[in-house]
Amino acid sequence: MPEKFASVDEYIAAFPTDVQTVLRKVRRTLHDAVPDATDRISYRMPAVTVSGKPLLYFAGWQKHISLYPIPETDDALAQELAPYKSGKGTLKFPLARPVPYDLIGRVAALFAAQR
Repeated sequence: MPEKFASVDEYIAAFPTDVQTVLRKVRRTLHDAVPDATDRISYRMPAVTVSGKPLLYFAGWQKHISLYPIPETDDALAQELAPYKSGKGTLKFPLARPVPYDLIGRVAALFAAQR
C-alpha cells in the first residue's frame, strides 16, 4: 500500500475487492448517520469530518475494519460494543464475520450529537 493517499476513494481502491466493498459500505453508513459530514484523508486513513474537524476515522486492515474513537455511551450501547472494543477508543470489526453496519451508524450519530 502507498504511504499516502490523495483521497478516500484512492485509499479504498488500494484494498482487495471484498474489503473495498466493506469499506465503501462503512463510509456510506457513516455519511447516512451524519448527513452533513464530508471526508478526507487524515493520519493516512479516511476521516469523516463535520465543519472541517474529524469526527471519526475508519481504516481497513488485513483481517478487520477499525473505527476510532469511540464516543461516550450508555451501558446498553457499551454492552453492544464490548465484543468489538480493542484498546482505548478503538472498535475492530472482523472481516470474517458480518459487519454490524447499523451499530456503526448508531455510534456515528451518537458521536455527532455529542459534538
